[in-house]
This record gives sequence, C-alpha cells and structure tokens, in this order.
Amino acid sequence: MACKCGKCKDTEFMAPIMALAEIEAGLGAKNDVVGIAWEREDGKIYRYDLEIPKRLDPQAAKFVSHVVDRIAKFIVWAAGGWKLYLAGPEEIVAPVAKAYTKRGARKFDYGFFSDLYGRPVETVVVPYKKMPEMNESLTTVKTVADGCRIGFDLGASDFKISALNKGKVVFSKEFPWDPRNNPDPEYHYSMLTAGLKEAAAALPRVDAIGGSTAGTLVGKKMGVASLFRAIKEKNPEKYPVAQEMFYRVERDWGVPFEIYNDGDVSALAGMITMGKKGILGVAMGSSEAVGYIDQSGALTGRITELAFAPVDFNPNAPKDEWSGDYGVGAMAFSQQAVNWLAEKFGFKFPADMKLPERLKVVQAAMEKGDQKALKVYVQIGRFLAHAIPWYNEFYDYSSMMLLGRVTSGLGGDIILETAKAMLKDIYPDAAERIELIVPDEHFRRLGQSVAAAQIPVIKAKKAAKSK
Repeated sequence: MACKCGKCKDTEFMAPIMALAEIEAGLGAKNDVVGIAWEREDGKIYRYDLEIPKRLDPQAAKFVSHVVDRIAKFIVWAAGGWKLYLAGPEEIVAPVAKAYTKRGARKFDYGFFSDLYGRPVETVVVPYKKMPEMNESLTTVKTVADGCRIGFDLGASDFKISALNKGKVVFSKEFPWDPRNNPDPEYHYSMLTAGLKEAAAALPRVDAIGGSTAGTLVGKKMGVASLFRAIKEKNPEKYPVAQEMFYRVERDWGVPFEIYNDGDVSALAGMITMGKKGILGVAMGSSEAVGYIDQSGALTGRITELAFAPVDFNPNAPKDEWSGDYGVGAMAFSQQAVNWLAEKFGFKFPADMKLPERLKVVQAAMEKGDQKALKVYVQIGRFLAHAIPWYNEFYDYSSMMLLGRVTSGLGGDIILETAKAMLKDIYPDAAERIELIVPDEHFRRLGQSVAAAQIPVIKAKKAAKSK
C-alpha cells in the first residue's frame, strides 16, 4: 500500500487523502454510506460520513474497512470519546468494532479513553438512520496582556516560562527537565514552582498565571499525560496527586490561573500574533501538539491529541513507542520523527543519547549543508503537505501555524518550503485555501508560554470606600 499520486515519490507512504480519493474513484450511481461517530462528555458528538461503492469485492472491502478504522481512530484522537457508533455493511464495520475492545487491535486507545473518561469504551453498530447527529459546543477565549503575568508551556524535554509586564516580555527561559522518567510527582511540582519563582523575580508583582501543557485536561485536572507516564507505571498510588498539580499551583499563588492543552495555546498564539481566526496550530516538539481555533475564534472542546492520530495509512509505517500504532502524527511531526528519519538516512547516535540531543545533532548538520539532514527535513515537509488537506477533512481552518523545536533553524525553512511546493503541485485547491504561518525564530520556541500568560482575566480591584 503506497501513495499513488505519481508525483510525491513516497513509495513507502500512503497518504490518507489519496486513500479517500481511491474510494471516491470507485463510486457509481448507487452507493453505500458508512457512518462513524464518537460520543464524549455531555452528549457531545463528532460524526463523519464516508460514501463507498455499493458493491465491493473482498479485497476492496478489506481496504475500505482499513480506511474506516483509520478514520475512527483519527476522530477519537481529534475529538475524544467513550462511545463509538458505526453504521454500514457488516464486512466493513465489524472489524472496526472488534478493534475497540480490551484485547482488540486498538487496545491502547480503548485503555486510554476508558481511563480518561472513567468508563469502559463502548462500540455499537446501528442502522444508518439511527446515527447520532453532530453536536459540539464552542468556548470563546479572549486574550489580554494587562498587568504582570507569567505564562508557562510544559513539554516532555523542557518547559518554557515567560513573564509579561503590561504586554512586554521581560523574562523568557527554557528549563530542561525529564518528567516522563520521574515517578515522584513532587519532582514535577518543584521544577515548575522553581521556574515560576524565577520568572516572578523579574516582575514587581504577579497578577495572573496561565499555562500550556502536553497531555489531556479535564478542567484543571490532568487526565492521561506522557509527562506523568513514569508515575502512572511505577508509582500509581501517587498518580491522583500528580493529576492535582495545577490546583496546587493555583492555591500557592492565589491569583487568577488558567491551564489549557498546549496545542490549543499554539492556535491562540497564532490568533494573538497574526490577528487571524480559523487556525490549526501545530507544535513539533518532543511529540506533536495540535490545537484549533475555529473560524469564529472559538475553541471546540475537542482534545485534539493528533500525535496519536493517523497521517500515514501504510501498515508498515514506523510505530510510536508508547501507543504501538503505526503512521501516527508523532512519527511525522516531532523529535521522534527526526530520530527515525535520521537513522534511516545514515545518522549514527550513541544508544544513550536522548531525542533532544539527537535533534541538535541533526540541526547542526543541516546548518553545515549535510545532505542526510536535508533528506530528514524534506521528508517531514512531504508528510506535512499530505497532512494539510487530511486535517482539513476534520478541522475547518484557513491558516496553519507551525511551532516547536523541530521547526527551528534552517531545517524548519526546508520543511516549510517543501510543504508549500508539494501542496501547490499535488493539492492545488488546498494550497489556495490554506496558508502556512511561521512566526519568527524566538516566538517559534517560546510563543506558547507568552500566549498562555495572556489567557487569565485579572479581576479589577474594588475602589476603597471613602471614610
């Protein structure tokens, strides 16, 4: 299974949008429809309908079922969900329904979302007429820059903190840490607290704190997150303590405090800096973090954890080490992607060298014009070109903003140039509708912490009564 566009030369890659085109090419006067929907909290529904040919031979049916499986997986990682609804021919939907069980092919997804929502994931096959309708609620977030503010952005290899005084950045710093391998929640709390105190020293006072974090959130409570992976696996009795970390920080400082998913904050950063709406923010860091601001400037409430959403339908694509699934976003748009591509193209790394250091090696090589490094960044640009129209199937956006360490330096320019050229060549309609936004180098690295600082609302102090 490979891309059949004839232009991209990615013989080991199967672009999702090309798979949809292959199904569409087989449509006739009479067709069937496969319904796919995920229900999440408060009855919210994300639904996608796929029109398929009425008659399919066994091989074609297997291919269509494979595509439906990938779409169902994309939706749950885009929107979230605890109940999967399927409608369509049995040979298409039955294998997908079987996959989302405790021991099925999607057992990682089953366990993740069962933990996240506190209830076992369910799958039901229903007549098409019984499929639930799309149902989502929007939240408008207004950003402000008054007063003295601190913003932080928690990633897997470092966290960034910025301090703003009346909108002017007076402090910005990256703090290296290793949260994924530390089983004591006190480590996470103390590291963040130390960083906040250092930022506070650059301000006359602290009026508000805003945060951006990798992982899923339920209010200010951390859901499932790779940042707390070691706690979950090696110190599970302390996991509830870790989940309450942001409430603890809020109590410590006693000021307005807000925390959002890092992907959503990257999209907010785009809206703040570019004055645009309809933004999909993509941060390429230790993993892939994605956030979305719709065309009205609102958040949708989706989890948008596209690091685990498929962008390559080839079953032989590299697998993510945590989820164990192939072709997901983390393996195309993150330090993980740089690592496996670098090794594929001839880089040799010491076994004990961590991903951030490996990225630095590739970046340094790129600055020197190394052809192996060039191949790494060109390939990520190709992945991005194919992902742009695919993401547009599920997110109505007109701008994509790129952030994160992987986009830094000359390599980031190569990614952008490659994606733009390939998009124009293969997907001209998408190239006309969607622009790629890249902020300056400093903001690419620290923009999310600056944006996060501007989320909380500082309550006006009541004037003292005259005696």
